[in-house]
Amino acid sequence: MKKNILFLLVICLVASCATKTKKPEQRSKLLKGFSTYYNTLFNAKDALNSEFTTRDKGHKDNFYAPYIPILTYEDQPLGSDLGQSEAFAENSMRMAEVANKPSGRGDSGAPNRPGGPSGNGPARPDGEQGKGATTLEIAEAKALKAINKYSVTRNGEEKNKTIFDAYMILAQARIYRGKSLEALDALNYVFTHMKDDKRIPLARIYQGLAYDKIKDYHRAHETFAKLKGEDISKSYAKLLSIYYSESLLDAGKKEEAAKELDNAFELNSNRKLKSRIAYLRGQVLENLGQNDKARESYTSAYKYANDFEFEVKSQIAIAKTFNGKGDYAGAKNYLEGISKKGTYGSRKNEFYYALGLMANKAGKKDEAQQFFRKSLFEKVSDPQVRGLAYYEIGKSYLEKNDYIGAGSYYDSALAVMTYEPSKILLKDQSEYIKKISKNYYLIKKNDSILSLAKMDNTQKTDYFTKYIAKLKIKEEKEEQERRRAERNKGFDTGDYSANSIFANGSANAFEDFGVTTKSFYFSNTGTVSKGTSTFKQVWGDRALADNWRFSKKMSSIEDMKDEALGITSAPNPRRFEPAYYIEQIPTDQGKLSQLKKDRDTASLGLGIMYQNYFTNTPLATKTLYDLVDVKPEEKVMLQALYEIFAMNYEKNPQASERAKQILLTDYPYTSYAEFARNPKNKSFVKSTEEVENEYKKAYALFESEKFAESKNIIDQTIQKFPKDALVPKLYLLNAFNAGKSSGKEVMILQLEQIALNYSKTTEGVRAKEMLNYLKSDLSFQATDTKGNPVPQRPDGRPAQPNSPNGTGVPQMNNDKVQKLENVDLLPQTGTAPPQTNPSQQMQKDKKPNENKPPSKSPPRPQ
Repeated sequence: MKKNILFLLVICLVASCATKTKKPEQRSKLLKGFSTYYNTLFNAKDALNSEFTTRDKGHKDNFYAPYIPILTYEDQPLGSDLGQSEAFAENSMRMAEVANKPSGRGDSGAPNRPGGPSGNGPARPDGEQGKGATTLEIAEAKALKAINKYSVTRNGEEKNKTIFDAYMILAQARIYRGKSLEALDALNYVFTHMKDDKRIPLARIYQGLAYDKIKDYHRAHETFAKLKGEDISKSYAKLLSIYYSESLLDAGKKEEAAKELDNAFELNSNRKLKSRIAYLRGQVLENLGQNDKARESYTSAYKYANDFEFEVKSQIAIAKTFNGKGDYAGAKNYLEGISKKGTYGSRKNEFYYALGLMANKAGKKDEAQQFFRKSLFEKVSDPQVRGLAYYEIGKSYLEKNDYIGAGSYYDSALAVMTYEPSKILLKDQSEYIKKISKNYYLIKKNDSILSLAKMDNTQKTDYFTKYIAKLKIKEEKEEQERRRAERNKGFDTGDYSANSIFANGSANAFEDFGVTTKSFYFSNTGTVSKGTSTFKQVWGDRALADNWRFSKKMSSIEDMKDEALGITSAPNPRRFEPAYYIEQIPTDQGKLSQLKKDRDTASLGLGIMYQNYFTNTPLATKTLYDLVDVKPEEKVMLQALYEIFAMNYEKNPQASERAKQILLTDYPYTSYAEFARNPKNKSFVKSTEEVENEYKKAYALFESEKFAESKNIIDQTIQKFPKDALVPKLYLLNAFNAGKSSGKEVMILQLEQIALNYSKTTEGVRAKEMLNYLKSDLSFQATDTKGNPVPQRPDGRPAQPNSPNGTGVPQMNNDKVQKLENVDLLPQTGTAPPQTNPSQQMQKDKKPNENKPPSKSPPRPQ
């Protein structure tokens, strides 16, 4: 008997050794499935499960990102029955969408199959050689070992069905290592050698996921859509619906993603999954502006939630999508009630924030601010929510043009927020507000001083007498509060001098009741430093004072406002004398003029910032028109008028009309006026016969030296057909009219505008050539009809209207226009808008050969 047993063992040993040397096509499939699982594949599954468990424990939802992932990692076995690969799908239902960062590219595959080399695990980057393999790398290596050791192929077909599970593990490990291309390589082996396997739909799902990871959304959606049309198991359908909806969302197809999420919600019965799907669907619908549907979806998320954090965030999301028309009182009572129940009490600050959002939607602004402030007084459960509460309060200050208050609360929000994208946006807004605040309070300060300077002595005395009366009331109130605080201190008078009983070295000092120095909080510098840092993060910089949580915050804002307005906080002995303030009002006209100039410059900057930083065109327009009304210096006036016209002429022509008329009437020979006459066109249409006929008429009048009549026809035609292809040529002919009737400088201005607005057209090129020629003669002296010099203003315009044509500008009597008449003005189409802003510095550099006039045929229409 013993001899027989020994003989059988020897036979098994020889057979085992022989098997190792056989190629896959020579191996026997007998017991291979059993050997595959218990020898190698079990370890691969165990490593993969270990990775999922670790990730799940470290997973924390970011509810402030645009979208949350549906899937997370949980401790879920991959399945005990080798033939049931639906266990893989069930496990995948627990996987988080966010993969680990790639650990480096592994081997692309073995010589005979996409699995990879046998025995050794995937290669690691040079910098990670000594760190040991990660669990995903172990899973990949074990799956490769199982494939290379136990694969049985006959006639190009895999006979060991358990190898399918090995390839699924390999694909998952590679996808979540960021090696999606290698995962596709492994899956292709399954499609080639196991194409008749009933579990192929699962491989197709991972194929679509791999395509999604490499952002090949077209192939991913094509794969998922094809699977949706097939008859697949319910487990596969659940996984498919989740991956498909998230892939659609990754591709920006929000409407389709919302529909697929509806399907996923119906297919999945797991409460946690249903809750997460509903929450994501709510985020998508909210992003699409469908707040009512989003609110219903968030309500479903709360209904199915099995996580406390998820319940709280779902309630906040429900409040955020409140439409303002529903039962506000009922919703308010519900949230206030739930915030007092059990563990919900620890999240009271978040519920108060949600109540503030609801009150805002209901139009109850003051009530909303009360809730936001209440949120700040509660214990912090989520720093991001505290930051958002600060932001909402700051936004209310901003709406009232209280930039100091807004900036203060925005800074507090930045100190505590944890979601980086929100911090970046808020940081930009905070910087914008500080720039606006600087100009805003400078304007207020200078306006106040200039107004006081205009008063007579009686008016000044009356004004400061009233101010002093208010100051006395304020100081008396502060003194009463100080005395009340002193009484509240009891026997502690605040005296900590060497002779005080509170001094450490005093003989009457308190006894040491056994508290060692090391255990005392303030004796540990590390603890104090950490505590100080935490305090500043939550409360900011605060001075030691009573009721510091609220009153100091408000008083600091008032202090900053006073500082911005130039009001000193230090009391002056003469502060109750009107003469003390009157003496400080400047009387020198030079100083007053400078104050006015600074005020106007700040106002110009303020209007531009309203437009550029917050796209608040109405407020920017009003601010700039207010500046125009106070008659600033010409440079500031021109820039303000241009900004008003540029920001309004397309979307709100009525608002820009007044600025246009002022430019054309008061400053007709400036580049700003030329821009108002000829704003840049964004597109052209083909030339019409009517426009061509009008151009011929205008040209005929030009040849007859009827320049005013020619200009009128051109202006009317451009106004009627602003996008016709002949518009650039009309402007070019008009520049010749200006050169003949108004002078060289006016013609240069118009040519500069044509060169800017139509730089890519033939007319733009011609305008540049003519500018080079005209600017070559840097000296120009205007003369009257008798050849006598005409006095000129610094800007080159005549001091008196003395030209015979009544335009107030002398005729050009040099021969440059005559030489330019050989420029082609024949009708041709143009198609390009200007490349630069008309307010930019015009090019004035002299170029080579610029004295040579353009050599083209005379300007005749065909």
